[in-house]
Amino acid sequence: MAKVEVKFVDGMTFIGRGESNHWVVMDGAESVGGNNAGTRPMELVLVALGGCTGMDVVSILRKKRVKFDKFEMRITGERAEEHPRVYTKVNVEYLIYGKDVREKDVEQAIELSQAKYCSVSAILRKSGAEVTYSYKIIQPENEVVKNE
Repeated sequence: MAKVEVKFVDGMTFIGRGESNHWVVMDGAESVGGNNAGTRPMELVLVALGGCTGMDVVSILRKKRVKFDKFEMRITGERAEEHPRVYTKVNVEYLIYGKDVREKDVEQAIELSQAKYCSVSAILRKSGAEVTYSYKIIQPENEVVKNE
């Protein structure tokens, strides 16, 4: 069973930590009584998605002995207009930098993460969000292989 502790600080500022014992600051915009001093809770959902799928993809690429120089993700999310304003559409763009990175390896790693391993993707899909993804392999000579 996972355990998390969340404490009210002031205004709309909260701090939370899990069993890893790392505090996260959350806050709201000034327009809702916050101080704009922390990440919004719904932003953290997308950050969690990036961490979850990113760890999967890196782990799978390492098992395949794929060497890459850098790995990043750009994640966008559209939310429902009505409360609760859940994510309705989420897109993950994976950016893999390196020479001789094969499309097949990247596709397989992403597919395994999205379809099997990433718990956050599964939660978003079960809540009704359409989760899509694309990737770019960026080679040192600025040659780009795209899948969009």
